[in-house]
Amino acid sequence: MIYKREILEKLSNLLVQVNETINPEVKTYLDGFNGPFSQALKENYKIAEAEKLPLCQDTGIVEFFVFLGNEVILQEPIFSTLNEVVEKVYTGNPFRFSLVSDPLFERKSTKNNTPAVVHIFQVSGKSLEIKFLIKGGGSENLSALFMLKPSISVQELKDVIMRHVKENGAKGCPPLHIGIGIGGTSDKAMVLSKLALTKSFKERNPNPTYADFEEGLLKDLNALKIGFQGLKEGVSVFSVHVEYAPTHIATLPVGVSLDCYLCRKGVVKFEDR
Repeated sequence: MIYKREILEKLSNLLVQVNETINPEVKTYLDGFNGPFSQALKENYKIAEAEKLPLCQDTGIVEFFVFLGNEVILQEPIFSTLNEVVEKVYTGNPFRFSLVSDPLFERKSTKNNTPAVVHIFQVSGKSLEIKFLIKGGGSENLSALFMLKPSISVQELKDVIMRHVKENGAKGCPPLHIGIGIGGTSDKAMVLSKLALTKSFKERNPNPTYADFEEGLLKDLNALKIGFQGLKEGVSVFSVHVEYAPTHIATLPVGVSLDCYLCRKGVVKFEDR
């Protein structure tokens, strides 16, 4: 059995760390950037880490991707444990509660940043892997779903994504991480685009054709010269990742998700011994 306390302790510590400490991959880019407001950006992450403060006032909605082995026994439903993690972290630290319970009418805070968004993927074995994103509202508002013609060319698909990022990227607190979900159904494509954002910048798709697509799109998007904070200097996009799935012969769903320059994410893994 994997006990609740193991998940609570390990995941809570990482969730705090990711909110307060700069992503090491992002830090490399930030430290090498000397354009407008670069000193302020560098000072911000140093103060956040030293003073145990959040890197951004938008401490976001927490989105989990749970890879649950079929031989794993949990002490309680994983939804309950993950929501307890979020409540513990967000009420125990100076992190903003970003969630409202009713999206349209009352829009009142849930006062503990729950419920989290949880996606579960059943896998074989005795392991439990939990990936997460801390997703701010600015970049989340730039999410898009395109239901394209199956006959569309690869270049036409690139043009759709390029146009979306060109028109909206500066509003997402760039440099950006671009996640693309291709195939499945409309909802599946969006989930895949979010899952793609959990990857390391240097990671490439194991399928060489999709890896070439990622690299080509990354090069073209950086040619847009959006730059740090939309000020046209420095890199525009850190990386591009694609997740794909089989789809209906009459459809080509494409989900596009953008993550802001902080790219707050993490992963923990447990074994049921």
